[in-house]
Formats: sequence, structure tokens, C-alpha cells
Amino acid sequence: MENTKDLAFDTFCKLLLHTFISQTEHTSRAERKRRDSFGMFDGYDSCSEDTSSSSSSDESEEEVAPLPSSLPIIKNNGQVYTYPDGKSGMATCEMCGMVGVRDAFYSKTKRFCSVSCSRSYSSNSKKASILARLQGKPPTKKAKVLQKQPLVAKLAAYAQYQATLQNQAKTKAAVPVEGFSWGNYINSNSFTAAPVTCFKHAPMGTCWGDISEGVRVEVPNTDCSLPTKVFWIAGIVKLAGYNALLRYEGFENDSSLDFWCNVCGSDIHPVGWCATSGKPLVPPRTIQHKYTNWKAFLVKRLTGAKTLPPDFSQKVSESMQYPFKTSMRVEVVDKTHLCRTRVAVVESVIGGRLRLVYEESEDKTDDFWCHMYSPLIHHIGWSRSIGHRFKRSDITKKQDGHFDAPPHLFMKVKEVDAAGEWFKEGMKLEAIDPLNLSAICVATIRKVLADGYLMIGIDGSEAADGSDWFCYHATSPSIFPVGFCEINMIELTPPRGYAKLPFKWFDYLRETDSIAAPVKLFNKEVPNHGFHVGMKLEAVDLMEPRLVCVATVTRIIHRLLRIHFDGWEDEYDQWVDCESPDLYPVGWCQLTGYQLQPPAPQSSRDSQSSSSKQKKKAKSQQYKGHKKMTSLQLKEELLDGEEYSFLQGASDQESNGSASYYIKQEP
Repeated sequence: MENTKDLAFDTFCKLLLHTFISQTEHTSRAERKRRDSFGMFDGYDSCSEDTSSSSSSDESEEEVAPLPSSLPIIKNNGQVYTYPDGKSGMATCEMCGMVGVRDAFYSKTKRFCSVSCSRSYSSNSKKASILARLQGKPPTKKAKVLQKQPLVAKLAAYAQYQATLQNQAKTKAAVPVEGFSWGNYINSNSFTAAPVTCFKHAPMGTCWGDISEGVRVEVPNTDCSLPTKVFWIAGIVKLAGYNALLRYEGFENDSSLDFWCNVCGSDIHPVGWCATSGKPLVPPRTIQHKYTNWKAFLVKRLTGAKTLPPDFSQKVSESMQYPFKTSMRVEVVDKTHLCRTRVAVVESVIGGRLRLVYEESEDKTDDFWCHMYSPLIHHIGWSRSIGHRFKRSDITKKQDGHFDAPPHLFMKVKEVDAAGEWFKEGMKLEAIDPLNLSAICVATIRKVLADGYLMIGIDGSEAADGSDWFCYHATSPSIFPVGFCEINMIELTPPRGYAKLPFKWFDYLRETDSIAAPVKLFNKEVPNHGFHVGMKLEAVDLMEPRLVCVATVTRIIHRLLRIHFDGWEDEYDQWVDCESPDLYPVGWCQLTGYQLQPPAPQSSRDSQSSSSKQKKKAKSQQYKGHKKMTSLQLKEELLDGEEYSFLQGASDQESNGSASYYIKQEP
């Protein structure tokens, strides 16, 4: 995406004042007065009839008469009309919401812009729902929206409605708002959200550009008494993921009407959009009389400012197109036996997340959620090609309408060279436990598959049949060489039942007559991810992968992030890679229509200490596996013996280096 543009003075005038200037040069004084009344940006300049075309950016703001309290004139599509006396002026179609000349509207009542709108309205009697939609309010549960709108548009309308309630709450008594509000949560606690650029898999993750504080946009003006939808310019005061805290131009340091809005919503436009779209710009009623020459004020304020790229909305739409479609067949991990995969069918796609229903589930309740870039899903035939276990389906042929997802849709893994020194069965390593993602455990390579894939078992808690082995690729950021946890001061979970504590790798390798996997075989690449401790985000609870929750980054070890779910105890934390497709920016759920799980309420927090075991059992039942035992905190000690020596450990800050990552193994 092209970077946000600097609005130089000549560009600004060309985009926003061209109509105003050209009209005043070729009209009489009387006509000039009439057009100037609402000529600013095809919208609102001053209601004073004394305003003339001599106004410029150098003109004093006190030279123009103050604004009257009423707005008697409206300009639309180059024409000016008196509004509204019931017979002349403008009208709004009750079906589609289009604003136009009343005399040109259909029927005697002038309620509809065309015959088709009149007939469509007559076919549905839910007038209240339609009017509510035109006013930007969410429809009632039983309302049927007559014209389908893009999901982003619906969400943006609801976000604007919530913003209005928040504005009212600041000036009057608190207005109850259903659901969780990221804006209130961040404002009340002074939190910082991870920037959108940290999430390459999320919409706009790779083309966010220079959107930052100070960028100006055109947004609906909610502080206005006009029945038609009007706009005004606002600046970004604070960014939190996709969400921006906006302040209308003219309010200076007054935050009384600040509101949160999703930058990717359909009601956010670059400066100049109103001029090219024929939409009126009207200053908020609260500051209507603050300046006498709003045109000069905006010229001064916007000269040199930045705005959104003109194709921003198109980029948003393109980034929310997902290649996976319903009825596609894939291979996905069997949640009841992690060592194998099963065939599942895509039931729905929301924001790139797939609800997969296992093919043999007749009532479609046996499902599994994951992102389309998850390492847990593969194309049909993947298991056979690498030698992975696979549960054959009782269904002998594809059901009608089902088809295999093309292999090119799946996330590609890095190619590896297994011809030379490579992983071998029995080698020891450290791995994130897929049944308890808060723990990094002592693990063993149980089987070496093709194409760089490994079957990993957690020492001391493996099932006799290997049903809880888990498949990791050799380049996976979830496996680590021996000593990784201790050198980075992370708690390592020893094998269940291992009594010789504190756990020491050197002793354990000698006791089990095993060797450590060579350090050079592990993935040491650390991207410049941009995360910092304390940043807020939306994260999947991988033990209940249908849930996306309010979360915080609490530790950073190179590319490894410790994710804490707000309101829950630390035992529910998860170690997640910085490039995990299960992490999303603040506002992702609102943008895509996915349900966000808010922080646990205070009552839940108070009862966690007494019922943590029950809660943990309920929280982890999606993966039908047993939880692993937690070890004592290991102190920083050097490994015994001459074969191993430590390099300096890393701190809890992001790092691009890998030299201090692991134990150095001497020849």
C-alpha cells in the first residue's frame, strides 16, 4: 500500500476547494453568496449570506459574521435548496437512504427516490428496522435487512453507534453499553496495543502504511442535529490495533467528544472524500460558533497533514478475501488423538479462521477451529506423503458438494536438508507441550517423518500407544535445543515422576543413555516482530480454539511470546510464536465479526484460587488430553561436565540475535 500522503497546500486546495473557487470566479455576486453558504468542500462553510468568494487561507477568522444556530441551506450535487419546509428542499429515501431533491422524488409523499424503492418498501412492513438502519443503529434481533451490506459496513455502523453512546456517557450519566469495549478498557488503564504491523497474517498486516497518531480522516459527524448524514474531519489521537481514538477538528485539547472507531470501517475516509463524493462537511454543533471562517481554519489545519491513501478501503476489502471456501475438505489434527489427522470439511470462514467439522460427524457438532495458516491443517494426502498417522474415514466417497482444498492454499514450511546430520529417534530436546501450552517440557523425538517433520513425545507422560505424540516441523518455533529454558530463565517442566530435582540436563542425558539434538538443526531465525512486554492483543485460547480472548504479552524470549489472558490466572498462559496466526490486533474481532471473549469478571477472579482445578479442566477439555505436572522454578546454574558450557542468557526483550540462544556444545 502506498504511504499516507502529505496534503501540501496546493494539493489540498485542488482536492477540497476546487468546486468553491471555480464557482466563485464565474458567477455573479448574488449567485456567489448563495453557493458559498454551503460551498465548502461540497458541504458547509458558513451560513452567513455575507460570505463571499474573497475568503482565503490568509483571511482572518474574525472577518466573517458568526454562524446562526440554524442551518437553512443545503447543497447537494452542485445545487442549493432550502431545507426543509415540507414542500421544497431535500428529501431522504426511506428505503435506500439516498439524499436528493424532494421535487424529483417518487409519489406524492416524496418518501422514495424511485419506483423500485417504493415497491421494495411495500414488500416489507418493518419500517422501524429500516429507519433504525438509516440512522446507523443496529437492527433488532428479528429485523431483516432488505439490502445486503458488506460485513465491514455493518460492523462500522454498529461501532459508530457505540461511539455515540460513549460520547453521551462522557457528557451525561453513564450509559450502559452491552459487551466489551476495547476503547474504555484501554483508556481506563492506559494500556498500549500491539500495532497492526506485528500481525502479517491479519487484514492490512502487510500494507498498514504510515497510519499513526496525527493522521486526519473524514468521519460521520454525530454531534449534529441534521436528519441527514453529514461528515467532519477528525484526527487520530491514539491508535490501538485497528481502533483509533478520534477527535474532531476544532476541539483542540478538548476531549469531551473523543470517540473510538475502527480505522478499517466503511465510515472512515481520507480527507477529500467528501469533496469527490458530494457529501457535506458540517462542523460539530458543540463548536459551531467557535470560528467564523471554517474554510480558512481547515486550510490552515490540514496543510502539511497526513491522511489515508485514496485506495485504503479497497485494500481493506482485498485483505479480507480468503481463499478457503465452505465445503472444502482438508486434513486436520484429530483433537482426541494428537498423533493422527482426520478429514474435515470447512463449515465456515470468519476472518481467515476456519470452523472445521470432522467428516464423520453426522450432526456437525464434532468440530475444530483453526486459522487457515495454522500448521495443524494440510491438504488431502499430506499424511500419506510424509508417513504421518491418519484415521481413515468410514465414508467411502465424497459427499455431494464437497471438494478437496487445493494444496497451494496451505502454509508452506521451509525446506530442509536431511541428507547430512539430522534429527534421529531418541534424541532429546525441549518442546512446548500441546496439551499444556503454558509449559515447555523435556521431550524426545519418537519418529522422523519425511519433509522435515518430527513426531515428539513429552517425557514421563506419554501414552503407551503413542496417541499423544505431536507432529512438529524441524523449523517449528515450538521446539528448542537442550538448555534453552535454563539459559533464558524459563521454567522447564521435567518428566512426570522424576525425583531428582532440580532437574539437570547433563544428569538426565546420562541416566537415560541418550543424546541431545544438535543445536544447529533448530530454527534460530528471530524476526524483528515489534512486540513489547505489556502490549494488548486478541489471542486464541488454543486449549479452546474457538475462543478469541483479550490478552497481554507478558514475556518475550527472542521470538517466543508469553501470552496472558486478562482476568485469568497465570496457569492459563500460553507460549506462542511471534508469527503465530492465532494472534490478532486489537479490533480484529469487531472487524471480522468474530465474538471476542472479554476479561474474566471480578467474581470469577475471586473464585479462581479455590476452583482453579475445575476451571482448568473445563478450559482444556477441547484437547482430550491430560495436563502435565509443573516443576519447581529452576535457578540459574551451570550444567556439570566438560561437554557443555553456557553462553550469556537473553533478557525478556525482543532480540534479533541468536548467538545467546542456546547451550554451546563443545566437540
